Amino acid sequence: MDPKIFKAYDVRGIYPGELNEEYAYQIGRAFVAFLGVERVVVGRDMRVSGPALAGALLRGIAAQGAEAIDLGLTSTDELYFAVGKFGYPAGIMVTASHNPAEYNGLKMCRAEAMPISEETGLADIRDMVVGGRIPEATREGKITNRDVLGEYIEHALGFIDRGALRPLKLVADAGNGMAGMILPRVFAQLPCELIPLYFELDGTFPNHPANPIEPENIVDLQAKVRETGADLGVAFDGDADRMFLVDEHGTFIGGDMTTVMVADRLLRRNPGAAVVYNLICSRSVPQTIAGLGGRPIRERVGHSFIKATMRGEDAIFGGEHSGHFYFRDNWYADSGLIAFLTTLELLSAANEPLSAVLAPLDPYVRSGEINSEVADIGAIMATVEGRYRAAGATIDTLDGLTVEFPDWWFNLRASNTQPLLRLNVEAGSDDELRAKTDEVLAIVRG
Repeated sequence: MDPKIFKAYDVRGIYPGELNEEYAYQIGRAFVAFLGVERVVVGRDMRVSGPALAGALLRGIAAQGAEAIDLGLTSTDELYFAVGKFGYPAGIMVTASHNPAEYNGLKMCRAEAMPISEETGLADIRDMVVGGRIPEATREGKITNRDVLGEYIEHALGFIDRGALRPLKLVADAGNGMAGMILPRVFAQLPCELIPLYFELDGTFPNHPANPIEPENIVDLQAKVRETGADLGVAFDGDADRMFLVDEHGTFIGGDMTTVMVADRLLRRNPGAAVVYNLICSRSVPQTIAGLGGRPIRERVGHSFIKATMRGEDAIFGGEHSGHFYFRDNWYADSGLIAFLTTLELLSAANEPLSAVLAPLDPYVRSGEINSEVADIGAIMATVEGRYRAAGATIDTLDGLTVEFPDWWFNLRASNTQPLLRLNVEAGSDDELRAKTDEVLAIVRG
């Protein structure tokens, strides 16, 4: 086994060369041995290799003496729900999220849906498997089945007053992923008109990759919203834990702006509560949270950081620019579905178009993430920091390099997996954004 399939937050690789049934079986054994648990709940998405890998994983868990509870086809957030709601001590989701069809992977969590990352157990599990140090089991476990989809849907709907929803018309692009199975059952209980795009479960992704953060993957959604006169559109990734919105004009809405809208709704019900956001998000996120009487808390990019800070601060909600949204009353786990339902409630209460709801919340313009391949990341980061420190900027290094001026700011971060620097710039006008983006890129690429 190539140990490189063990990433910072999950296991991920190409099937069957990098991740196959034998490896899944051994990882299942090591997972039980490391955690010392007697039950593990397992779900899988619609990827073609999912049944084979999930089956092997379940057998490995049982071979190590634990009960392996098979949820079958599910979304990642449904898996987290099952772990939290029913008190399972651990769970594993078989998914490669938004990666291409040839990939698959494993997302792992402990009790209360607490994520297992490289620093909290994933490296230990890796070493047990790669080093052949999995202890022999003293007894045989078993495999059982459970369906929790209905209970998860009721849980998600419990975050809103469904009777307060207006009969909105919306287009949903499931990308042939798990949202295609879940959304029809959700909207059977709501007064909204649901127009489906690519709801057929198909792990070959025949229409487009299930990665809605890439502009080319939401073109069909934008066109269908404009064609049908819908109030809004939504796109989910493959395992349906992330989601992005487009407004009634088909204009893409970043995850940070959805964070603002969800925070608005939750803070009106929970005055003074803390909300965590990652440092790539727009300045409007902390400004809006503070304006509503909430307590904005800035954190590094990544779900393990966001969730840990939320628990420590008892934060009601957390959001990231990448379309991940976390809820205290969902065991601090992410749920694209709950975030989407909350925005529908907000839009119903506002009784005006989504673009009009967002306009006062979003006075800035942003570059989006711009990647630059560089030879010496450290040297370039030092050069950029020196240049802007001399210019009088406020600088911090919480996650990469954040440089702030009164009327514009940027963050420059190194990729975890590639020789890339990722730049995000925000300014007060289009002209200023173009000028400042070009200015920073000239240093990075010069």
